[in-house]
Amino acid sequence: MEPLPPAPPFLRYACPRAGGPVRIDGDIHKPVWQGVPWTDDFVDIEGELKPRPRFRTRAKMLWDDRAFYIAAEMEEPHVWATLTERDSVIFHDNDFEVFLNPTRDSLNYYELEINALNTVWDLLLRKPYRAGGQADNSWDVSGLETAVRVRGTLNDPRDVDHGWDVEIAMPWAAFDAHTSRPGPPRPGDTWKVNFSRVEWDVEIDPSTPSGYRKIPNRREHNWVWSPMGFIDMHLPDRWGEVEFRA
Repeated sequence: MEPLPPAPPFLRYACPRAGGPVRIDGDIHKPVWQGVPWTDDFVDIEGELKPRPRFRTRAKMLWDDRAFYIAAEMEEPHVWATLTERDSVIFHDNDFEVFLNPTRDSLNYYELEINALNTVWDLLLRKPYRAGGQADNSWDVSGLETAVRVRGTLNDPRDVDHGWDVEIAMPWAAFDAHTSRPGPPRPGDTWKVNFSRVEWDVEIDPSTPSGYRKIPNRREHNWVWSPMGFIDMHLPDRWGEVEFRA
């Protein structure tokens, strides 16, 4: 196995407690999100080795006794998606991804991917792929709530869109079987967390269901909150840190 490049400094986020109920409807500008800080704008997964992403991505987080809440805003001039079956390989579309490691030990960590059709893929990994881990696609985020709002028109290349927003609630109960202390975190607790956005270069093709096709022989772009230093999201020790505040 090749040695890894040095890890960039990871980012930190102070996650406030929600000031009221969070209704998951895709509206990330409603009062409960007002005043909640944004993360830094996402950067390339390799960090300073690559140019900054051409479209802005950023996220917010909240928590209460029931769930961990995430709001994400993605600039996108052409919003498209094709996958409609749960647990499809969602990053074959443009997507937004969540990675969580509650125990901070790079074991028993979680991944959720979502596209602009609000189709999700949620999975559990007992250890990273590089350490021989395998994805458990049978695991679901019990009680998961997600919603997407498109700022423009989905799968319509005739206009220019503004982007798409995602809102997610992941109940703490979903993680009870895989954590040393079931239930919500305590104020001051810190989880390893990261977010990723997969973006494909596309061109207009009216013959396809979405109206677009991927440009051949081009890899996807990986834009992340806390950079990894190379192309692999599955090293939880390099993720950012989220501290849950009272």
